[in-house]
Amino acid sequence: MSTHMRKLRARGVALPVMMIMLTVMLISSIYLLRSSLSSTFLTSNLAYDAALTKAADLGLLTGFQWLKDTAMANKALLDDDSAGNAYVATFDTTQSTSSPEFWVGSITLVQDGNRIEYVIHRMCALKGAYDKPSNSCMQTAPNLSSLGNAVPLGASLASDSTTLAGAPQVHYIVTARIFGARGSHVVNQAVVLIGA
Repeated sequence: MSTHMRKLRARGVALPVMMIMLTVMLISSIYLLRSSLSSTFLTSNLAYDAALTKAADLGLLTGFQWLKDTAMANKALLDDDSAGNAYVATFDTTQSTSSPEFWVGSITLVQDGNRIEYVIHRMCALKGAYDKPSNSCMQTAPNLSSLGNAVPLGASLASDSTTLAGAPQVHYIVTARIFGARGSHVVNQAVVLIGA
């Protein structure tokens, strides 16, 4: 076979090989583009959720401020519901934040176009005084140590315990939620301890 025929045959093989390589490169570039777009969308969604979380904190702060002011003015007001302040003096442990009953008595705030809903629950089984014999409230003994953050031995207690190292602190939960325009949903909670 002549040299001229070998060159012609080599040229004929180069074209299909080149077409296969171009196809592989095209598919790879499409995959890279899709992967890059997915990362961008994920980052954007995480930033959006972080912004919603910060916006929902307004509900936590509003609820905390009301609890603080009420406890300083007249703690006895915390023994009963206060619908105008999104306060419920009981807490049903069978409900979660996804239950509609959990949000009964809540208040909705509007800020920067965001609708923020919050509610405050006292972690007690019944309305009335926390130390009523029939009532069961989540309580914690205050930290009596003067240095550090350790609670003295035996000072931590269960909800049905009666032995306290000093006046107890009753637990309150402030819960806030926000629904975003993109269908996202953020729920934040804070536990507040108020001395009895």
